[in-house]
Amino acid sequence: MENHSLDNQKGNGSYISKANQFNISNDKVVTDLPLQTDSTLSRLNTGLDQNCTLGKNGINENHNGARAKESHRADSSVCFSSQAKEEADGSVSISKETSVIGQCQIKNIATPSSEPPTTVPDTHCITAGTKPGGEDLARSFTPSPHAADPPDYNSLYGHSEPDLVIEVGGQKISAHKSVLAEKSDYFKARLSRDILKVKGVSYKTLSILIDYVYTSQMNVCKDNVVDVITGAKILQIPCAVQAAMDSMSEQITAGNCYEVLTIAKKQRLNELKETAYRFMSDNFLQILKDPSVYGRLTGSERDLILKKRLEGKMTLMVAEINDVFDRVASRPPSRCSSRPQSPLSVSSFEENHMIYCFSETENDWRPLTVMPEDINTKGCGICTMYNYLFVAGGIKGYGDKGKVSDKVFCYNPITNRWTEVRPLNQARAQLKLVSMDGYLYAIGGECLFTVEKYDPRMDRWTTVAPLPKGAFAVAHEATTCNGELYVSGGSLFYRLLKYDPKRDEWQECPYNNSRKKSTDMVALKSFIYRFDVSREQGINVFKYNTIVKMWHDCASQRLGSPLPFRCAVIGNCIYCVNKTQTLQFIVEEENAYFVEETLRAPLEAKGVLFPFVLTLPEKPEKGKP
Repeated sequence: MENHSLDNQKGNGSYISKANQFNISNDKVVTDLPLQTDSTLSRLNTGLDQNCTLGKNGINENHNGARAKESHRADSSVCFSSQAKEEADGSVSISKETSVIGQCQIKNIATPSSEPPTTVPDTHCITAGTKPGGEDLARSFTPSPHAADPPDYNSLYGHSEPDLVIEVGGQKISAHKSVLAEKSDYFKARLSRDILKVKGVSYKTLSILIDYVYTSQMNVCKDNVVDVITGAKILQIPCAVQAAMDSMSEQITAGNCYEVLTIAKKQRLNELKETAYRFMSDNFLQILKDPSVYGRLTGSERDLILKKRLEGKMTLMVAEINDVFDRVASRPPSRCSSRPQSPLSVSSFEENHMIYCFSETENDWRPLTVMPEDINTKGCGICTMYNYLFVAGGIKGYGDKGKVSDKVFCYNPITNRWTEVRPLNQARAQLKLVSMDGYLYAIGGECLFTVEKYDPRMDRWTTVAPLPKGAFAVAHEATTCNGELYVSGGSLFYRLLKYDPKRDEWQECPYNNSRKKSTDMVALKSFIYRFDVSREQGINVFKYNTIVKMWHDCASQRLGSPLPFRCAVIGNCIYCVNKTQTLQFIVEEENAYFVEETLRAPLEAKGVLFPFVLTLPEKPEKGKP
């Protein structure tokens, strides 16, 4: 996980935020403090910069020569000594170009000598960087202990000195009332005070929050997020609460999300709790596989993160895959010679890996993502589960050199990431991949009777009951309805097989009267809809009632030159998609029909289009937060 701590930005011109920068404890021994010379004062008077870092080892000065031309943000405090005037004559002027927001008050600095070590006293600093609107206000500057006078504070923010001293835990921070009041109702209500004692907030927490008010940069981690959010609420800085949430959302990982959730629940931090739940929802499969996280969630929490994952608008999508089924192409005789043509004999052509989603507002398709090159789109199986897209099997290569794949890939539309999951036990091509009750089923394939099931929680494929004897399945269709799996079409022709996961067995269902080639089969409510295509009759739709176990004629559509298509369901609409058009088949209580107006297909699509449905996270409209 990327570390967003601002401490790592030192040296690149960014603002460095460190809680201990506000307090340098007494009695720190400095043995290597360099002696200041007149040349140093000369550089200061001519407007040249010095950068200093006050650390545990003392003071280290870096003379940069000429003033840097690029814009600087505050990366160190303005430091000055109360005895500087006694050590050297002359004055130090600050260029008008250098607008510093900050103050360090260093008391009782002992003058360095040749023998004894130098003691650095307690220091209280407030360092600021960016004025609202992005203007740089601070510049790194540290006069030497021998400087004649402290800087001119008329050149500070708003040409005025810090006008507020905040006391917390016996320590003090100087700041500007107007800056704090702009983002905090707490400070706005106390504008009349010059000294303000704050209770209920630690010094480090207050330092982080004032850092944020000045710079809009939040330095928070899981160890201090509770204190920061609590402090932001006490000081009435709502934007700091949101900034802490945003920062934590970038730091939460699968390894610490449950710890963050536990902290949030104990401290009653609803915002942080929602952030933890959202992370678990966005990365559901990863959490599901981790017993140390998912196993400790309550049943209601498991339902909640899954519900959050499905929030949004259901969107029709298509995966562009390669066509490997060619009934015309010839192939050598084999034991499967009476079956549909094997994809291994298809000639080579360009790979297709694009995924498109349909925009109802634009009434058009737009690209969503590209499948990784390792995915074999020829003869692969595709389905969705838990709002993830899964792609399994397929063929790599062509002809006799083609190799069947056992790889399985997963796409998360919320994070827009592809990952590889546990491979199949058996390599498959021309398989059907379906999801049912939280499991994936890989059914059949080229010359295969076997079926295997994937448990995402165990991250494991196991073999289940094979297809019935003589029910070799390739180029077939499959769907699920009421907790049972149905297979038909392809090499099975008009046969309909049903798999009962409770009994782990297959059963024959009544035959369909049609002897035509089916193009696809989907389930809606308690019915299975089978779409058959022929050049003479167009599209014929048959409906199977899974409860009474009977087939009925449902609807038909005449088309001049019908092409095979694939189906996907959203609500009561079945979308029938191919690369020339998208038909809409509406299912009502007493009627079912095709919509006359067809949707266009993706113009850029080259291969076969496989439709599916995912829920995309809702994005705010342009101009809205």
